[in-house]
Amino acid sequence: MAEPGQITRLLEELRGGKQQAQAELMEAVYGELHKIAGRLLQRERTGHTLQATALVNEAYLQMVGDARLDWKDRSHFFAAAAQSMRHILVDYARRHKAAKRDGARHKVELTDALAISEDRLEEVLAIDEALTRLAEWDARQCRIVEMRFFGGMTEEEIAEVLGVGRRTVSREWNLARAWLRGELNRSSGDAALPG
Repeated sequence: MAEPGQITRLLEELRGGKQQAQAELMEAVYGELHKIAGRLLQRERTGHTLQATALVNEAYLQMVGDARLDWKDRSHFFAAAAQSMRHILVDYARRHKAAKRDGARHKVELTDALAISEDRLEEVLAIDEALTRLAEWDARQCRIVEMRFFGGMTEEEIAEVLGVGRRTVSREWNLARAWLRGELNRSSGDAALPG
């Protein structure tokens, strides 16, 4: 676990061009990123092609390879990690869907975190499509879902990233989740989503 302020300091050093900060940052955030990835992939079968370590490494490389490096602090960094992991999982699901092309509809369960397995790849795509529609309607609610669902961030962390109160995040999370349930129900043909 990184010391308080350590990640923010390393991000500042990285923005300032200090190359050693990249290795130190990876060391400081790796454990937490791995826990997030582990939650996302918790129901995978043994030997599955997408492992938590690979997801963390790919997300981290994409993030530090981005020339902008505009993360202000720890919360902003993990918000970017959630977005990166979302894109990696969606790309993974699209590749596997293209390989299978079964055309079957699957029920999608929207909870605070996503557990992805081969038989749940359709969920990743359905959630991504619904989030894209949500972003057109309310971009902030989309970001809240992305940080909570793909990043496992708390309401307090999300509030810090967005510069709003925790109660606002809680209210908008509930609104977004209800809207997404409706969208996912329509797209899957199921009457209701659990929980």
